[in-house]
Formats: sequence, C-alpha cells, structure tokens
Amino acid sequence: MDPFDALGLPARFELDEGTIRRAYLARVGAVHPDAAGGEGAEASNLNEARATLSDPEQRANALLDRLGGPSKEADRSLPDGFLARMMAVREEVEADLASGGAEARARWEAWAVEQRREHERRVGAMFAGLADGASADALRAIRTELNAWRYVERLIEQLDPQYDATREA
Repeated sequence: MDPFDALGLPARFELDEGTIRRAYLARVGAVHPDAAGGEGAEASNLNEARATLSDPEQRANALLDRLGGPSKEADRSLPDGFLARMMAVREEVEADLASGGAEARARWEAWAVEQRREHERRVGAMFAGLADGASADALRAIRTELNAWRYVERLIEQLDPQYDATREA
C-alpha cells in the first residue's frame, strides 16, 4: 500500500499535519463501516497510511521507496565518519548518565532532538532537490542520510528512562 495514494496526497516530503489529517478524515469517512458500509480493512489501511505520513522519518522512507530508492535492508551505508562520531557520543552519554542522572539525560535528549531536526532538514532538502527521474546516486544519498537519522532516533528511544532494552527495535 502506498500511503500517498491511499490518502490521495502528492508524493512529496513536505506535507504538514493538517493536510494529512484532512485527507485522512475525508477518506476514512467514505469507507467507515458504520457510516458508509465500507470494509474495516480499508479503514485500517487508511490508519496505517496516516501514521506513516504523520511521522517524518516514515514518510521519507515511504517516499524513497516510491521513487525506487534502496531500502534500509538493502543499503546500510552511513555518512563518512558518522559511525565513529556516534560511538564517541554514546560513550559520552553513558558516562554522563552514570554520573549526571536526570540533568544529563535531558541535556542529551535535547542534543539528540536537535540532531533529528538537522537530519529531517537535510532529507527534506535532498528530496526537494530531486529532478524528475531522480538518479540512483541521489536516491542512495537520501538512504544514507535516513540511515544516520535512524541511529539518532534509536539514541532518543534509549534515552527514555522507561526504555526496555529487551524489547525489539
């Protein structure tokens, strides 16, 4: 299921929550079993499409997939030096959390959220810069940036005091 098609939205990264919500409500009202005799599966697909497009990282992955870019499973590349930087950051985080508690956690969460914003901005600019018929190199570059973004998202998840390391990622 393509979430853009499911909600009748243009396939682009820059979509605001209000546009997504309006498209979802218009579509779900037409298929809701109570209102229109539609099937529950259709509403479920619309719920999934809304959830995908409402999350910028998931939206970027869906758009990259639609454009024929590599999946995260097929291409695990990262920007040059990124992994070494993240390993150093994780060491700092662990040391700070061991000695600084809640204040250190808040400081690192703020840092990670800013990193997320930067990845989102870069991915948005990369999608905006695509010409018709995006090149394989441009799509791989977006995948590389999305892979780095995923590392930051995992760090944010792990900074949550309620994080359970035994649950699957």
